[in-house]
Amino acid sequence: MLHVKWNITQTPEEAGRLAADLFEAQIHAKPACVIGLATGSTPLPLYRELIARNAAGTLDFSRVRTANLDEYQGLAPDHPQSYRRFMQENLFDHINIRPENTIVPDGLAADIPAMCASYERQIEDWGGVDLQLLGIGHDGHIGFNEPCGEFPVHTHRIELTEMTRSANKRFFASLDEVPSAAISMGIGTVMAARKIVMIVTGADKAEILAEAFFGPVVPSVPASILQLHPDVTVICDAAAASRLPR
Repeated sequence: MLHVKWNITQTPEEAGRLAADLFEAQIHAKPACVIGLATGSTPLPLYRELIARNAAGTLDFSRVRTANLDEYQGLAPDHPQSYRRFMQENLFDHINIRPENTIVPDGLAADIPAMCASYERQIEDWGGVDLQLLGIGHDGHIGFNEPCGEFPVHTHRIELTEMTRSANKRFFASLDEVPSAAISMGIGTVMAARKIVMIVTGADKAEILAEAFFGPVVPSVPASILQLHPDVTVICDAAAASRLPR
């Protein structure tokens, strides 16, 4: 816990601006840095801020490389709910990043283990992740690393829990359309990042946020492993921080 830096904001927009400051500092310090990215509603204020700064000329993505945490298995890159399409529509299409410098796991890969190994090699070839963005699921998952009996190390295929599928069904026409499996960076891949920034907003995340950082380090709460990382910044709004020890 000595290495976790806490930043409590009043609004999700303020959280996005603060996270953007950290991204900007990383890119200015190392223009060809590798950034790990996440999807979902939580990082949208951050992505809007990064787009604005790029448009204003204060942030240059021309040499930045990005690796996404995860992707649904079985969804094509252009599927409305694929994470590749999410990234294109909410960030990549609006900044000066080179398409070949953005990687997302291939949800249609015929050989999933080979694709996962290739994904790991690409990150290694780039020199590893400099700054990893994370959110947290209601059950403590990071990426699609669900609660289980161990901390999975490398990029891998995961059977999604009913809690995760139910949480994501709002993006689909019905629960039946939510994929039952996904590809995700492993906990080891996440922990190998030099810096980690986690954004958490909303009262519904208050209990799991407190459990992850002030409870025991156990694979049944995957995010708890972050207590052992040397450089973690948590940016949360007041609602998400409401259960933290004072």
